[in-house]
Amino acid sequence: MDRMLVALAYASFACVALLLIRSDMAEHRLPNRVVLPGTAVIVFLLAGASVAGGGFDALARAVLGACVLCAFYLVLWGAGGGMGGGDVKLAVLVGFFLAWHGWGAFGFGAAAAFVLGGAAALVLVAFRRATRRTRIAFGPFMLLGACLGPLVA
Repeated sequence: MDRMLVALAYASFACVALLLIRSDMAEHRLPNRVVLPGTAVIVFLLAGASVAGGGFDALARAVLGACVLCAFYLVLWGAGGGMGGGDVKLAVLVGFFLAWHGWGAFGFGAAAAFVLGGAAALVLVAFRRATRRTRIAFGPFMLLGACLGPLVA
């Protein structure tokens, strides 16, 4: 039962991620109508998998990871660091998903978003496709980091 719930959570995460990547790249928006229900569904499925498998440690770690990553993005948003409110809300989903897999996945995935986003920005600037003032969608890098974290750590 718990494997089925994890598989459903992965499939849901993939669907949500694809919708959000498309939206953020096209419109620089991470719509609440996708982020909020997507987060609720994935939290429900992974929480169910934790309960079914008797692994409450993963669930507690996931809740803490969601809070930590959301707080970090909230600080960046408040400091005017270029983060939007959608990134802050997405950090709840990404933090929960990564930390559910473990602290190694959490650390790697959260850091990967900044490394990948920074590398992409440097490439765009180098090829004169962007300047220091160009807005670059960060949600896709958050989601890519969330996919890489569990695979690498």
